[in-house]
Amino acid sequence: MNYLKLIRFPNLIMLALMQLVFRYGFLELQNIPLALTDWQYGLLVLATVCIAAGGYIINNILDVETDLENKPNDVIVGKFISENQAYNLYFGFTFTGVAIGFYLSNVIDKPNFASIFIIIAATLYFYATNLKQSLLIGNFIVALLLSLSVVIVGIFDLFPITNQENQPLMGMLFSILLDYAIFAFIINFIREIIKDLEDIKGDLSQAMSTLPIVFGIERTTKLVFALSFIPIIVILYYINTHLVVTGLWYATLYGLIFILAPLLYFSIKIWSANKQNDFQHLSSVLKGILFFGILSVVIISLNIKYNA
Repeated sequence: MNYLKLIRFPNLIMLALMQLVFRYGFLELQNIPLALTDWQYGLLVLATVCIAAGGYIINNILDVETDLENKPNDVIVGKFISENQAYNLYFGFTFTGVAIGFYLSNVIDKPNFASIFIIIAATLYFYATNLKQSLLIGNFIVALLLSLSVVIVGIFDLFPITNQENQPLMGMLFSILLDYAIFAFIINFIREIIKDLEDIKGDLSQAMSTLPIVFGIERTTKLVFALSFIPIIVILYYINTHLVVTGLWYATLYGLIFILAPLLYFSIKIWSANKQNDFQHLSSVLKGILFFGILSVVIISLNIKYNA
C-alpha cells in the first residue's frame, strides 16, 4: 500500500484510463487503420504511466519537508520507504518508460520521437528540483505534461500512417485530440493553483513563490474565480457549435450535466473558499470534471454512430 501511495496509484489509473478511452472509445470507432497494434498501444500507456510514476516519486522525495507540514499522514519517504529505495524506484520507473518509448519510436520508424519521452522525464525531474518553486511556471509545466499525454496518442497512432489521401480525416481526428488536450490543460492548470492554495502553509515554510504566497489567498481565489469562466465559455461554445447544431442531444445533455454544471458549482464555491478543506474539495471537483470531460469523447462518438 505504501508503494502505491508513493507512485500515486489512483492518478496513474486515471492517466491510463484516459489514454485507453481515446484509443478504444474514439479512434477505434472511426474505422480507420492505426499505427500501433493493441499490445503496442498497451506499451505506450505503460511508458506514459511509468514516467508519470517516476515523476511522482521524485516529487515525493524532494517534498518531504513540505508534506510534513501540509499532509503529515501522507508522508511515505523516510517513514515507510527509505530515500535510497525511493530513488531506485524513481530510476527504475523512468528508465523503463524511456526504454519503451525508444522501442515504440523505432516500431513506427520515427526514432527521433524517443526524445519526447526523454524530454518529459527530464522536465518532471527539473519540475521537482527547481521549477516547482517558481511562480506559475510549475503549474504551467504540470498542466502541459498532462495535456501532452493526450497529444501523444495522435503522435504515435495517427501521424505515422498519415498520407496525402487520408490527411483531411487524420487532421480532423488529431484536431479533436488537440481540443481535449487544451481542455485538460486548462482544468489541470486551475487545479494546480487550487493545490497551491491547499498547501500554502508548507510551501511558505519552504520559502516557495507560489501564487497564493505572492498574491495572498483571497486575491488568488478571486483570480481562480475569473479563470474558471474560461472553460465555462469554451464548453458552452463547443456544445453549441459542435453538438446542438448537429443534433447530438445525448452528448449535449451529458456535457451540460457532467461538465458544465460542475464547472458552475466550482465557480460559485471558489468565491468564498478560504480553508484547506474547501480547497481539497474543489480539487476533487476539478478532477471529476476532467474525468467526465475526457469520457465525453466516448459519448459523442456513440451519439454520432447511432444517430447516423
